[in-house]
Amino acid sequence: MTSHDHLDRPTHLGDVPETAVVDRRLQRQILIAVCIALTAVMASVSGLNVALQQLSADLGASQTDLLWVVNGYTIALAALLLPLGAVGDRWGRKHVLVSGLVLFIAANLGGAMASSTGMLIGWRVLAGVAAAMIMPATLSVITSSFPAEQRGRAIGVWSGFAGGGGILGLLLSAFLIDRVTWPWLFVAPCVLAAVSLVWSLKVVPHSKEHHDWAFDTVGAVLSAVMLGSLVLGIHQGPESGWTAPLTLLGLGAGVAATAGFVWWELRHAHPLIDLRVFRSRPLAASTVTLTFTFAVLMALFLVLIQFLQAVLGWTAMHAALGLLPMILLMMPMSAVAPKIAERVGLRVMLVTGGLLMTAGLASMALLGSISGGYLSVLPGLVLFSLGTGVAMSPGTTAITGSLPEESQGVASALNDTVREFGGALGIALIGSALSSAYSSNVAPATVGLPHEAASAIKAGIGGALVVAPHLGAAGPAIVAAARTAFVDGWRVAIWISAGVVLAASVFAFVWTPPHVRTEPVEGLEIDDMVPAEV
Repeated sequence: MTSHDHLDRPTHLGDVPETAVVDRRLQRQILIAVCIALTAVMASVSGLNVALQQLSADLGASQTDLLWVVNGYTIALAALLLPLGAVGDRWGRKHVLVSGLVLFIAANLGGAMASSTGMLIGWRVLAGVAAAMIMPATLSVITSSFPAEQRGRAIGVWSGFAGGGGILGLLLSAFLIDRVTWPWLFVAPCVLAAVSLVWSLKVVPHSKEHHDWAFDTVGAVLSAVMLGSLVLGIHQGPESGWTAPLTLLGLGAGVAATAGFVWWELRHAHPLIDLRVFRSRPLAASTVTLTFTFAVLMALFLVLIQFLQAVLGWTAMHAALGLLPMILLMMPMSAVAPKIAERVGLRVMLVTGGLLMTAGLASMALLGSISGGYLSVLPGLVLFSLGTGVAMSPGTTAITGSLPEESQGVASALNDTVREFGGALGIALIGSALSSAYSSNVAPATVGLPHEAASAIKAGIGGALVVAPHLGAAGPAIVAAARTAFVDGWRVAIWISAGVVLAASVFAFVWTPPHVRTEPVEGLEIDDMVPAEV
């Protein structure tokens, strides 16, 4: 290797170098600190979705404003993950984590006190920047400070919080919005971040890498433009239309920046990320699996919450509680999956997880119904959650293990980017499929209605439930038609999700050799870094 670890000498507990962290109690404290920080970041992704009506009423926010309040955070987060992950490797992972937590607290407090949508959007974007500092640092702290024999389980716990943090945020936000006003939704992540900050200052070790070459600034800028533009275009497509100017601008800029990024990184002597690492078949298979897993996972949050609220009539709080089985199954399975993977191999885990997810989605599509209620989707939800836990943490371990030790910030950021990009892609494409199928199915019920009412009903089931009480005797029939149309569209979206996960499972089976070793070997060049049979 061309660089070596630089570890500050310990002067107190927080300065213990990562190679010396063998004390189990200290390991637990480090893991708790970073998982609390990760939960704060993930909770902020989903939390505001339950408060959009209050934001619209209090701040006079338009639908476009609300879209940017939600998406400003995720776009900034996705765009800056890779550059800030690399900064953590150079400047110090603890420094970046702590700085990100401080900025995150400040941005959320600013959001809580915002008096206009413009201010709120600005604070949300700043919070996304802070989240991009925190998220890769949390994982790179684990991979650089835990000994190899404890690292897999720690990554498994981290993966469980990464998958379940959004549900926890939704649950907490639903609880708060039923009792207090929307600014309090920003306070909860602040509390989590503050706890993590205090704990991190005490227990997280200092680590950074010394490099003899300059930072790849061009690659960092191109990666930010690439990911930010693609996520912008993907988010705008379902809202504004896939041919809308902003959608086309985002997708076009993203494609152009992707081409430029690939060209630059392949020719740069010391790139932000050496793209030849994707010759590692475990890395490629894990990247594809995690992308589609998070695409379907985030889309399932979207469609299942709507099913529980709009179709079954549950409150936001009850709907969030309905997702709790996902956490109770996904998080423990994620923690033990890396240990199982050591015995059966990465391919078995990726394929088994994918098949369990596919079976769960198929069960929901076949059995889910209005008359069957929540119990008709619960068996599928159980299978899907188990499959997610089986595949998620071994895939994360394979990604971080495929990059060298001095690039763990970049490796962690790559893993996080895969998750964020997959989530945005799934919500946009699978959500669009649901919306399109619903609109077509409900259209016959709107014949003869006033144009504005018909348009609102066809726009979404939420609009149908708002309009129906004003249609007199026709209202109940409209509600019934909208719910039936939604479930029919919901089945289409779930079947598409099942097909996507099944395709990823087939790819993992074909592309991943059995019983692979993914860690780079000291002294090998990148061209030699291929999976080895064991």
